[in-house]
Amino acid sequence: MKTITPAIIKFLETTYNLTPEQIDFFKKYKYIKLKEVLNDETLRFFNEAITEQVNLMNTDKTALEDRSTYDKAFLQLFNLWKENVFVKELVFSKRLAKIASDLMQVDGVRLYHDQALFKEAGGGITPWHADQYYWPLESDKTITAWMPLQETSLDMGPLEFSAGSHILVEGRELEIGDESEEIIQKRLQSTKFKHIVEPFDAGEISFHSGWVFHRAGANLSDQMRKVMTVIYMDKDMILKNPENKNQVHDWNTWCPGATVGEVINSPINPILYSR
Repeated sequence: MKTITPAIIKFLETTYNLTPEQIDFFKKYKYIKLKEVLNDETLRFFNEAITEQVNLMNTDKTALEDRSTYDKAFLQLFNLWKENVFVKELVFSKRLAKIASDLMQVDGVRLYHDQALFKEAGGGITPWHADQYYWPLESDKTITAWMPLQETSLDMGPLEFSAGSHILVEGRELEIGDESEEIIQKRLQSTKFKHIVEPFDAGEISFHSGWVFHRAGANLSDQMRKVMTVIYMDKDMILKNPENKNQVHDWNTWCPGATVGEVINSPINPILYSR
Protein backbone atom coordinates (compact mmCIF):
# COMPACT_ATOMS: atom_id res chain seq x y z
CA MET A 1 0.00 0.00 0.00
CA LYS A 2 1.37 3.42 -1.00
CA THR A 3 2.29 5.72 1.87
CA ILE A 4 3.53 9.28 1.96
CA THR A 5 6.66 9.71 4.04
CA PRO A 6 6.94 12.17 6.93
CA ALA A 7 9.84 13.76 5.03
CA ILE A 8 7.59 14.65 2.10
CA ILE A 9 4.84 16.00 4.37
CA LYS A 10 7.42 18.12 6.20
CA PHE A 11 8.91 19.35 2.92
CA LEU A 12 5.49 20.50 1.66
CA GLU A 13 5.18 22.62 4.81
CA THR A 14 8.55 24.34 4.36
CA THR A 15 8.82 27.84 2.94
CA TYR A 16 10.21 28.62 -0.50
CA ASN A 17 11.61 32.10 -0.07
CA LEU A 18 11.18 34.44 -3.01
CA THR A 19 13.55 37.33 -3.61
CA PRO A 20 12.28 40.89 -4.14
CA GLU A 21 13.61 40.60 -7.70
CA GLN A 22 11.46 37.52 -8.37
CA ILE A 23 8.35 39.23 -7.03
CA ASP A 24 9.08 42.30 -9.18
CA PHE A 25 9.62 40.06 -12.22
CA PHE A 26 6.21 38.45 -11.74
CA LYS A 27 4.56 41.82 -11.21
CA LYS A 28 5.96 43.06 -14.52
CA TYR A 29 5.55 39.98 -16.71
CA LYS A 30 2.83 38.00 -14.85
CA TYR A 31 4.71 34.73 -15.12
CA ILE A 32 7.79 33.26 -13.52
CA LYS A 33 9.68 29.97 -13.51
CA LEU A 34 11.12 28.83 -10.18
CA LYS A 35 13.73 26.10 -9.84
CA GLU A 36 13.88 23.42 -7.12
CA VAL A 37 10.37 24.03 -5.82
CA LEU A 38 9.96 20.27 -5.49
CA ASN A 39 12.82 18.00 -4.41
CA ASP A 40 13.54 14.65 -6.06
CA GLU A 41 11.75 12.49 -3.47
CA THR A 42 8.61 14.62 -3.58
CA LEU A 43 8.58 14.76 -7.38
CA ARG A 44 8.98 10.98 -7.73
CA PHE A 45 6.19 10.30 -5.24
CA PHE A 46 3.67 12.61 -6.89
CA ASN A 47 4.61 11.52 -10.39
CA GLU A 48 3.53 8.03 -9.39
CA ALA A 49 0.49 9.06 -7.33
CA ILE A 50 -0.90 11.49 -9.91
CA THR A 51 -0.23 9.10 -12.80
CA GLU A 52 -2.17 6.36 -11.02
CA GLN A 53 -5.07 8.72 -10.35
CA VAL A 54 -5.14 9.99 -13.94
CA ASN A 55 -5.24 6.41 -15.20
CA LEU A 56 -8.17 5.69 -12.87
CA MET A 57 -10.15 8.80 -13.88
CA ASN A 58 -9.45 8.91 -17.61
CA THR A 59 -12.25 7.35 -19.63
CA ASP A 60 -11.45 8.87 -23.04
CA LYS A 61 -10.27 6.13 -25.38
CA THR A 62 -10.68 8.18 -28.58
CA ALA A 63 -7.70 7.89 -30.93
CA LEU A 64 -5.60 11.06 -31.20
CA GLU A 65 -6.35 11.49 -34.90
CA ASP A 66 -10.10 11.52 -34.19
CA ARG A 67 -9.98 14.30 -31.58
CA SER A 68 -10.45 18.08 -31.86
CA THR A 69 -7.46 20.42 -31.57
CA TYR A 70 -8.31 21.00 -27.90
CA ASP A 71 -8.70 17.30 -27.12
CA LYS A 72 -5.44 16.46 -28.91
CA ALA A 73 -3.62 18.88 -26.60
CA PHE A 74 -3.83 16.80 -23.44
CA LEU A 75 -5.75 14.42 -21.22
CA GLN A 76 -7.43 16.79 -18.74
CA LEU A 77 -8.70 15.60 -15.35
CA PHE A 78 -10.03 17.90 -12.63
CA ASN A 79 -10.00 18.11 -8.83
CA LEU A 80 -7.89 15.05 -8.24
CA TRP A 81 -7.60 16.20 -4.61
CA LYS A 82 -11.19 15.09 -3.99
CA GLU A 83 -10.41 11.57 -5.19
CA ASN A 84 -6.93 10.93 -3.81
CA VAL A 85 -5.62 11.69 -0.30
CA PHE A 86 -2.03 11.78 -1.52
CA VAL A 87 -2.71 14.26 -4.31
CA LYS A 88 -4.56 16.39 -1.77
CA GLU A 89 -1.31 16.76 0.20
CA LEU A 90 0.30 18.44 -2.82
CA VAL A 91 -2.69 20.55 -3.82
CA PHE A 92 -3.22 21.80 -0.27
CA SER A 93 0.48 22.30 0.49
CA LYS A 94 1.45 25.53 2.21
CA ARG A 95 4.74 25.57 0.32
CA LEU A 96 3.00 26.15 -3.01
CA ALA A 97 0.15 28.27 -1.67
CA LYS A 98 2.53 30.70 0.01
CA ILE A 99 4.46 31.15 -3.25
CA ALA A 100 1.16 31.97 -4.97
CA SER A 101 0.22 34.44 -2.25
CA ASP A 102 3.65 36.09 -2.24
CA LEU A 103 3.75 36.49 -6.02
CA MET A 104 0.29 38.08 -6.11
CA GLN A 105 1.04 40.15 -3.00
CA VAL A 106 -2.21 39.19 -1.29
CA ASP A 107 -2.92 38.16 2.31
CA GLY A 108 -3.82 34.60 1.40
CA VAL A 109 -5.16 32.31 -1.30
CA ARG A 110 -8.05 29.94 -1.86
CA LEU A 111 -8.19 26.93 -4.14
CA TYR A 112 -10.09 27.49 -7.38
CA HIS A 113 -9.47 23.97 -8.65
CA ASP A 114 -6.71 21.60 -9.70
CA GLN A 115 -6.21 19.78 -12.97
CA ALA A 116 -3.85 17.22 -14.45
CA LEU A 117 -2.72 17.96 -18.01
CA PHE A 118 -1.08 14.90 -19.53
CA LYS A 119 0.09 15.50 -23.12
CA GLU A 120 0.47 12.13 -24.81
CA ALA A 121 3.36 11.24 -27.09
CA GLY A 122 2.27 12.68 -30.42
CA GLY A 123 -0.21 15.01 -28.71
CA GLY A 124 -0.91 18.31 -30.44
CA ILE A 125 -0.38 21.93 -29.52
CA THR A 126 -2.14 23.72 -26.70
CA PRO A 127 -3.43 26.84 -28.52
CA TRP A 128 -2.81 30.40 -27.35
CA HIS A 129 -5.30 31.48 -24.68
CA ALA A 130 -5.79 33.33 -21.41
CA ASP A 131 -7.20 31.19 -18.59
CA GLN A 132 -9.33 33.88 -17.01
CA TYR A 133 -11.68 33.96 -19.99
CA TYR A 134 -13.25 30.92 -18.28
CA TRP A 135 -13.41 32.26 -14.73
CA PRO A 136 -16.30 34.29 -13.18
CA LEU A 137 -13.86 36.13 -10.90
CA GLU A 138 -14.00 39.83 -10.07
CA SER A 139 -10.27 40.63 -10.05
CA ASP A 140 -7.07 39.51 -11.74
CA LYS A 141 -5.66 38.14 -8.48
CA THR A 142 -5.43 34.62 -9.85
CA ILE A 143 -2.41 32.41 -10.46
CA THR A 144 -1.74 28.92 -11.77
CA ALA A 145 1.09 26.68 -10.60
CA TRP A 146 2.17 24.55 -13.60
CA MET A 147 4.12 21.56 -12.28
CA PRO A 148 5.82 19.16 -14.67
CA LEU A 149 6.19 15.78 -13.00
CA GLN A 150 9.42 15.09 -14.85
CA GLU A 151 12.22 16.99 -16.54
CA THR A 152 10.54 18.50 -19.59
CA SER A 153 12.52 19.13 -22.76
CA LEU A 154 11.43 21.44 -25.57
CA ASP A 155 10.27 18.54 -27.72
CA MET A 156 7.78 17.50 -25.00
CA GLY A 157 5.79 20.73 -25.29
CA PRO A 158 6.54 22.82 -22.18
CA LEU A 159 4.47 25.89 -21.39
CA GLU A 160 5.23 29.02 -23.46
CA PHE A 161 4.53 32.57 -22.34
CA SER A 162 4.02 35.94 -23.95
CA ALA A 163 5.74 37.93 -21.21
CA GLY A 164 3.72 40.91 -20.04
CA SER A 165 0.78 40.20 -22.36
CA HIS A 166 -1.70 40.45 -19.49
CA ILE A 167 -2.18 44.10 -20.51
CA LEU A 168 -3.45 43.04 -23.95
CA VAL A 169 -7.26 43.05 -24.10
CA GLU A 170 -7.70 41.74 -27.64
CA GLY A 171 -8.06 37.94 -27.56
CA ARG A 172 -9.50 37.76 -24.05
CA GLU A 173 -12.92 36.98 -25.52
CA LEU A 174 -11.70 33.77 -27.20
CA GLU A 175 -12.06 30.26 -25.82
CA ILE A 176 -9.13 27.96 -26.46
CA GLY A 177 -9.06 26.40 -29.92
CA ASP A 178 -8.01 26.89 -33.54
CA GLU A 179 -9.41 30.43 -33.63
CA SER A 180 -7.57 31.55 -30.50
CA GLU A 181 -4.30 30.09 -31.80
CA GLU A 182 -4.58 31.97 -35.11
CA ILE A 183 -5.93 35.31 -33.89
CA ILE A 184 -3.80 35.65 -30.75
CA GLN A 185 -0.66 34.51 -32.57
CA LYS A 186 -1.14 37.24 -35.19
CA ARG A 187 -1.85 39.86 -32.56
CA LEU A 188 1.18 38.93 -30.47
CA GLN A 189 3.46 39.09 -33.52
CA SER A 190 2.65 42.80 -33.85
CA THR A 191 3.48 43.58 -30.21
CA LYS A 192 6.67 44.03 -28.20
CA PHE A 193 5.93 41.17 -25.79
CA LYS A 194 8.79 38.71 -25.57
CA HIS A 195 7.97 35.10 -26.39
CA ILE A 196 9.44 32.70 -23.81
CA VAL A 197 9.73 28.95 -24.35
CA GLU A 198 12.25 27.01 -22.29
CA PRO A 199 12.68 23.47 -20.98
CA PHE A 200 11.83 22.72 -17.35
CA ASP A 201 14.28 21.06 -14.98
CA ALA A 202 12.99 18.36 -12.64
CA GLY A 203 11.34 20.15 -9.71
CA GLU A 204 10.98 23.45 -11.58
CA ILE A 205 7.51 25.03 -11.53
CA SER A 206 6.05 28.02 -13.35
CA PHE A 207 3.41 30.39 -12.03
CA HIS A 208 1.29 32.54 -14.33
CA SER A 209 -1.53 35.04 -14.02
CA GLY A 210 -4.99 34.37 -15.38
CA TRP A 211 -4.72 37.04 -18.09
CA VAL A 212 -1.23 36.38 -19.44
CA PHE A 213 -1.37 34.66 -22.84
CA HIS A 214 0.31 31.27 -23.08
CA ARG A 215 0.38 28.08 -25.13
CA ALA A 216 2.36 24.84 -25.41
CA GLY A 217 3.87 23.03 -28.35
CA ALA A 218 3.13 19.50 -29.51
CA ASN A 219 4.70 16.56 -27.72
CA LEU A 220 7.23 15.33 -30.26
CA SER A 221 8.84 12.92 -27.82
CA ASP A 222 8.01 9.27 -27.24
CA GLN A 223 6.89 9.75 -23.63
CA MET A 224 3.95 11.29 -21.81
CA ARG A 225 4.40 14.93 -20.72
CA LYS A 226 2.89 14.78 -17.24
CA VAL A 227 1.85 18.06 -15.63
CA MET A 228 -0.18 18.84 -12.51
CA THR A 229 -1.65 22.29 -12.02
CA VAL A 230 -3.19 24.14 -9.10
CA ILE A 231 -5.19 27.32 -9.67
CA TYR A 232 -5.25 29.77 -6.77
CA MET A 233 -7.25 32.93 -6.22
CA ASP A 234 -7.11 35.73 -3.66
CA LYS A 235 -8.80 34.45 -0.47
CA ASP A 236 -11.14 37.47 -0.71
CA MET A 237 -12.08 36.85 -4.35
CA ILE A 238 -15.59 38.01 -5.30
CA LEU A 239 -17.81 36.09 -7.70
CA LYS A 240 -18.85 38.28 -10.64
CA ASN A 241 -21.76 38.00 -13.03
CA PRO A 242 -20.68 35.48 -15.68
CA GLU A 243 -19.87 36.99 -19.07
CA ASN A 244 -20.02 33.82 -21.18
CA LYS A 245 -21.32 30.25 -21.04
CA ASN A 246 -17.96 28.96 -19.88
CA GLN A 247 -18.04 31.24 -16.83
CA VAL A 248 -21.53 29.97 -16.02
CA HIS A 249 -20.16 26.43 -16.19
CA ASP A 250 -17.23 27.31 -13.95
CA TRP A 251 -19.49 29.01 -11.41
CA ASN A 252 -21.65 25.89 -11.11
CA THR A 253 -18.70 23.47 -11.19
CA TRP A 254 -15.87 25.11 -9.27
CA CYS A 255 -17.73 27.61 -7.03
CA PRO A 256 -20.96 25.74 -6.24
CA GLY A 257 -23.35 27.76 -4.11
CA ALA A 258 -21.31 30.97 -4.33
CA THR A 259 -23.28 34.23 -4.65
CA VAL A 260 -22.56 36.98 -7.18
CA GLY A 261 -21.06 39.98 -5.42
CA GLU A 262 -19.83 37.99 -2.41
CA VAL A 263 -16.59 36.25 -1.44
CA ILE A 264 -16.34 32.76 -2.91
CA ASN A 265 -16.41 30.46 0.10
CA SER A 266 -17.76 27.12 -1.04
CA PRO A 267 -16.65 23.81 0.53
CA ILE A 268 -14.38 23.14 -2.47
CA ASN A 269 -12.73 26.57 -2.34
CA PRO A 270 -10.90 26.39 1.00
CA ILE A 271 -8.27 28.87 2.10
CA LEU A 272 -4.90 27.15 1.57
CA TYR A 273 -2.69 29.86 2.99
CA SER A 274 -3.28 33.00 5.06
CA ARG A 275 -0.73 35.35 6.56
